[in-house]
Amino acid sequence: MRCRVYKRKVLLLALVVLVTGFAFWTGTGGGGGGGKPRKSPETYPREDEPSRHTRVSHADALRKAANESTTPSTGRIRPPAEVDNLTLVYRGVVYQLNFDQTVRNREKPRSPGDLVLVVQVHNRPDHLQLLIHSLRRAKGIERVLLIFSHDFWSPRINQIVAGVDFCQVLQIFFPFSLQLYPNEFPGHDPKDCPRDLNRRDALKLRCNNAEYPDSFGHYRESKFCQTKHHWWWKLHYVWERVNVLKDHNGPMLFIEEDHYLSPDFYLVFKSMWSLKTEHCPDCDLLSLGTYTRVLDFTDKGNKVEVKTWRSTEHNMGMVMSRDTYQKMLECTNTFCEYDDYNWDWTLQQLTVSCLPRHWKVMVCEAPRIFHAGDCGLHHKKACMPSVENAKIDKIISTNMQHLFPEAMVISRTYPLIAISPRVKNGGWGDIRDHELCKSYRRLQ
Repeated sequence: MRCRVYKRKVLLLALVVLVTGFAFWTGTGGGGGGGKPRKSPETYPREDEPSRHTRVSHADALRKAANESTTPSTGRIRPPAEVDNLTLVYRGVVYQLNFDQTVRNREKPRSPGDLVLVVQVHNRPDHLQLLIHSLRRAKGIERVLLIFSHDFWSPRINQIVAGVDFCQVLQIFFPFSLQLYPNEFPGHDPKDCPRDLNRRDALKLRCNNAEYPDSFGHYRESKFCQTKHHWWWKLHYVWERVNVLKDHNGPMLFIEEDHYLSPDFYLVFKSMWSLKTEHCPDCDLLSLGTYTRVLDFTDKGNKVEVKTWRSTEHNMGMVMSRDTYQKMLECTNTFCEYDDYNWDWTLQQLTVSCLPRHWKVMVCEAPRIFHAGDCGLHHKKACMPSVENAKIDKIISTNMQHLFPEAMVISRTYPLIAISPRVKNGGWGDIRDHELCKSYRRLQ
């Protein structure tokens, strides 16, 4: 498998670039390493993206194929580009940092089994800075292990993360990112089929993935595939490969760089976890809130509901146990082969086609997590995170008297119902994506 070849390359490079890599690392000002398709740093199921399935004309597709994939003189597919030295340095540094797994601020009073907070980070430093600002204000945050999982190396982002001094911190790096493989799979190989080329012409062109268009007849776009890869790799890595979590049987909270947490999120989580243990042991997930903006927390601040998990509502601030993770592992093939580039809609498919039963979630009526990202992969407007942050801060300050409840209570329990994705979004038909995705269980 190709990923094994990549790994051998990196192993050979590691010794060569180690000194260079660490000189590069320290020179960035970093202190420790470092979608969507809608909500992961850019991932949500997309109802508002018709362009993904809009076909261009046959002539335009052939013209694009000729321009993008062949040389002008011969009409043959271009050979892969050479890997530049900086990319090799990045690969070596990422490998070394994932191997070292240096945890900073070890003096902070975290107890074994306490909350692990995992943030998926792409390249939106302004959003990340606001997220960290919200975490800094959270009561009890010093007891959390905060893991940043990156798919983009950025000196600025590393510098922002280096400023986190209020809890233990670990940075990990997705080793198959587009940045690390810009001209070969899982990035965009020059020999890959253009997105809109039809299968018949792709077979004539003999491009790499001619046999594997998605359900809508389109070929893969690496920028859309990366987030699902990153999410699934991250899930395996934190549960299986992080040394300090080898025997961790406590909860993990999964968020993204464009989220924002309330000052009482940790205490509310602790109360919900106790409530789950005592009154809802079959709850598969906790959710700190939905996307609905609740302006008045009166009569809601201490209440949770128990209901069927929906990807469009409960994919933000998900808390899971190792038991839930282990059940998901049994559905690796379903997750990795389902033709949807969104990780959350793929999870929705798992709940109806593979998991033992539909997921049951306990969710806050008054959210303790907020979505501050109104721009990104699927949104064309300019990013203005400070404007969205001001709106969120106003909600929090207006409802301060309803935060920090003594205990959370279950207000309503709904019967579980079957919820299927309305339509898969495609973008995940390439067998190489399937196999790479499945391989994460085997990677060290």
